[in-house]
This record gives sequence, structure tokens and C-alpha cells, in this order.
Amino acid sequence: MTFDYAPAPESRAIVDIPASHGLFVDGEFRPAADEAVFKTVAPASEEVLSEVANAGAEDVDAAVRSARKAFASWSALPGSERAKYLFRIARLVQERSRELAVLESLDNGKPIRESRDVDLPLVAAHFFYYAGWADKLEHAGFGPAPRPLGVAGGVIPWNFPLLMLAWKVAPALATGNTMVLKPAETTPLTALLFARICQQAGLPPGVLNILTGDGATGAALVAHPGIDKVAFTGSTEVGKAIARTVAGSHKRVTLELGGKAAHIVFDDAALDQAVEGIVQGIFFNQGHVCCAGSRLLVQESVADELLAALKARMSTLRVGDPLDKNTDIGAINSAEQLARIRELADAGEAEGAERWAPSCELPSTGYWFAPTLFTGVTQAHRIAREEIFGPVLSVLTFRTPQEAVEKANNTPYGLSAGIWTEKGSRSLWMANRLRAGVIWSNTFNKFDPTSPFGGYQESGYGREGGRHGLEAYLDV
Repeated sequence: MTFDYAPAPESRAIVDIPASHGLFVDGEFRPAADEAVFKTVAPASEEVLSEVANAGAEDVDAAVRSARKAFASWSALPGSERAKYLFRIARLVQERSRELAVLESLDNGKPIRESRDVDLPLVAAHFFYYAGWADKLEHAGFGPAPRPLGVAGGVIPWNFPLLMLAWKVAPALATGNTMVLKPAETTPLTALLFARICQQAGLPPGVLNILTGDGATGAALVAHPGIDKVAFTGSTEVGKAIARTVAGSHKRVTLELGGKAAHIVFDDAALDQAVEGIVQGIFFNQGHVCCAGSRLLVQESVADELLAALKARMSTLRVGDPLDKNTDIGAINSAEQLARIRELADAGEAEGAERWAPSCELPSTGYWFAPTLFTGVTQAHRIAREEIFGPVLSVLTFRTPQEAVEKANNTPYGLSAGIWTEKGSRSLWMANRLRAGVIWSNTFNKFDPTSPFGGYQESGYGREGGRHGLEAYLDV
């Protein structure tokens, strides 16, 4: 006898979405200079949520000038005073977390239980953590009197809109910098609600400016001569363009880019635990995760047993309304991203890999893709080499630890990896040989504000989070 889950929707009533949004510059909302706008839609329903101002070059210049003006007084504040603002913001995020979580799920498409139970607690934790550093910078290991860089420009992606905002804004403000932030075009609403939280917290005008817009807005911000530091999270392609733009300038830059992470499962691993980690690693946030475990390397002797358990577990995943608390996999963020996922999945089949997905009825409106895995994958397949950024898992096998290392490292990326084994010595042996910025052992996708995050090769450079994350915003 099986039991079906009754719908358990989170109410939208807690969120009041204005029909239109302006740019947040110098502590106030204003229309774009040329009055250009764009619409943001709910990916689960294709409903237009709001009309948002599209910042142009004139707006970028105004925001940078506001941040530059505010820098003198903000950087001169004692760290303990800056910390008060950050602590206040953190508490307001906690107080308004349900409102923020519902808005995030509406605008992004991710399940409410992820935005509510993962994203929002981490957002608040990052502001609490860096508030604690604000008056202790001389003890961070970067010299006796580290100084802020000036005006930071942040460009963030659509997969974790609020969390990536926190990763950029919290350390920048704690170290005495001011900031101009550009959220992703498809997910601007929580950043704009965060601007209202900054007003509520009494953050001085100009310390944080938020410009909504498309790629041209981000490019103008990166190229602006008044920016001293660029912090970008997004695709490798755009990261390379940013690196070319800032080359030869005075600007500091950190890039957190794409990934093609490997789960490596040995024959002595606790397979049920590994299955849960694999599911968490690739299907969390619809696979819209730069460090997603999109390649599964499993030792040949347990491959059949693991795949049988994995398919059984995938068959229990619930795809549907992001605001339903029972939903495991929400909507793909945009029509463009859905087309990209479909293209690469079709390429996997065309190149000879075997495609499998559980029986799954997808909603008739919105952007959806069923959780999918491919077996019979070789390292030459596009699905094993290219970042899909969706709920698609490629399965490869290995016989020896050395072969696992070679296959895991056979990628232009280097962001993360996961090792599944009961032997601590084997985990350490593998970790010393894997070229990845973050390596998890018998778990995956675990984050903490005290721990640095970043990658190698085409996954970017620099670290965010922890004490290491302060260095990117200090003149050291």
C-alpha cells in the first residue's frame, strides 16, 4: 500500500509584490535614467511577477558615484559601528525570512523547503559571521592595519540570488568597502526586497546600491573606472570576458565560475548514504548549482547495486509547485536554461549514452525537466565534459583509486568533489590528488560561512567565505 502526499502549499499572502520596481541608488528607489524596464516572471507558471527598471550606463555611473561618496564616511567608521549595521541586517533577514523565502521560490523556481531551510538561514549566518569580523580585521592575518579597497562591484547569478548577495555584500561592507550590486536579470526581486531591509536597518545612503538589468548592465559596471574590485559568480564564459575587461587595470577581481564535480563512490562506501548524497548533489536546486555533483564515478564491483538503489530513490522525488512543501524538484529558472538542458541531454542520447528518468508527470505550464541519469557514458561525451546546470547525472565507472583520480581530474573545471568510502586514509589519499577547491567526504553540498569556497582552472580564482573571504576586499 502506498500513500500519496496531499498538497501542502505555502501561502503567497505574506509577500506583497509591487507592480514595478526602481533602481536602488543612494538609499532611494528611482527609475532608470532612460525609463527602460523589463519583466520578471515566475518560472513555475510563466506569470509576470513585476516590472523592473533596466539600468543603463548613466545609472551605473550614478550608483558608482554614490558608493564613492559614501566610502569616505563608511570606511572611517570603527569596525564595531559597521558591525552594528550588519548585525541589524542579519536579524531583519531572520525576522522576514518567510517573506524572503516565498519571494525567492516564486522568482527563482526552487522548492520552498530549500529557500526556507537552506538559503535563508545561510544568508543570515553570513551577515552574522562577517559582522563579527568587522572589528577584528587586524587579527585576520593580513597585517596590523588592513585597509578597504574602495568601491566593489558585485555581479551575481540566478541560482542562489539571496545567498550570492550575502556572499558578496557581507564581507565587502564588513571590511569598510561600499558596493554596487547587479543581480541576475531573471531573479531581481529578493535583491530589491533586501534593499528595503537595508533601509529598515538604517544603512547609510550609498553604502549599498542595487542595479537591476541585463548583461549590458553588468558589463558597464565591470568596466566602470570607478570600481576598485569586481566580484563575480556565474558562467565561465562571462568570467573570461570579465577577466579580459579588467586586465591591465587597477581592479582586483574574484571569479567563482562553472563546475563539473565528481562523486566518487568506492566499494566499501555506505551505499544508502551515498545515494542520498548523490541525490542531494545533483538534484538540489534542480541541478542549478556550480558545484553540483554532475558526474558519478562508481567502482565497478558495486555499480549495479548502487544504480538500482539510485533509480529507486529517484522514483520517489516529487517534481512540481515550488511553493508546495512536499516538492523536491522545482521549476527550471528560464526557457533559455531549459533549452540548454534539453540540448545537452539530447546530445547524450545521440552520442550513445543510455538515458533514464523516473515516470514523472510534469506541469503543463512553466519550465520543467525530470530528474535524469545517463549510463554508458565515456569521458568523450559532451554530458561528461560540459556543465549542464540542470538535473542530469552522468554515470561512469572505475576500477582503481588511481583511475578514479584521473577521471575526476579529466575536466577543465576544478570547483568541488565528493568521496564516499569508510576508510579515512583513502579519503585523504584521494583529497590530496583531486584538483578541486572544495572536497567533501561522505557528504555533499555542505556549506558554512566560516569555510572558504572557490575553485581552480575554469572554475575561477579567489575564495569566498571564512577568513579567506576577507582578503579579496582588503588592500593587502
